[in-house]
Amino acid sequence: MGAQIIRGTDLRETILEEVAAETVKLKETHGRPPGLVTILVGENPASLSYVSLKIQTAHRVGFKEVQENLPADVSESELLALIASYNQDETIDGILVQLPLPGHMDESRVIHAIDPAKDVDAFHPVNVGRLMLEGSRAPFLPCTPAGIQEMLVRAGVPVAGAEVVVVGRSNIVGKPIANLLLQKGRAANATVTVAHTGTRDLASHCRRADILIVAAGVPNLVKPEWIKPGACVIDVGVNRVGERISEKTGKSVAILRGDVDYDAALGVAGWITPVPGGVGPMTIAMLMRNTLKAMQLRVAAEAGTADRL
Repeated sequence: MGAQIIRGTDLRETILEEVAAETVKLKETHGRPPGLVTILVGENPASLSYVSLKIQTAHRVGFKEVQENLPADVSESELLALIASYNQDETIDGILVQLPLPGHMDESRVIHAIDPAKDVDAFHPVNVGRLMLEGSRAPFLPCTPAGIQEMLVRAGVPVAGAEVVVVGRSNIVGKPIANLLLQKGRAANATVTVAHTGTRDLASHCRRADILIVAAGVPNLVKPEWIKPGACVIDVGVNRVGERISEKTGKSVAILRGDVDYDAALGVAGWITPVPGGVGPMTIAMLMRNTLKAMQLRVAAEAGTADRL
């Protein structure tokens, strides 16, 4: 029996429908939808494509969406001033600065400048700290880790008490998903090991995982013999390994591979995510959910029914 495929493309549709329905309620009750501003500095092709998808998705769920395109040579002080203006804008609930930034800017300083209550990427130290202390009860969760946890929940993968091995220790995926899954709470309470480039005998760590989350950025790193039979395999890697000509458009498109040897792993794993179409689509869905929640928290704070972040 082959692995159950956890398709992020399918789950994304369900989540976006939920967000759109809640957006209608907010607009009816409070006279406006959630507002999201995306700030892009320069013309990095990957960033342009990703921001475009965020804009399309925000419009789809009914958000107010503002796009700020800044030249690559804009000064850091100008960017910080723009962020400060949106921190004060009552119609904007989420501020997203697309990374990476040009080399003359301090990314840490820029992230710190965003109001934590509008930091829908959950990169601000306040939100990182709340993740550490509160797990899934934190106001905002980083989008990719939150998407992974949601996939586990909706696929019915047992997490409590499971042995989880995370391959990769980035601040965007590895560290936060490890922290999220070891907390007490929904789809958590696991025993978590974080493996990385300094780990000895990586294969042996992977083989004991009930849930294996791979975010290493190395195509086909994980072989089928590294996978415990019946384990859940979450492949976060998106690696460009070549190009091909699309039969539909006749244009060149990227050939993408994950960090797991997917075809071979299908016969070993109990659950597995594909690349593309797995974790990736969930990231933007969770960004929309965070923006919705940002407005919900703000209106609750204004009504005196909750504390403002």
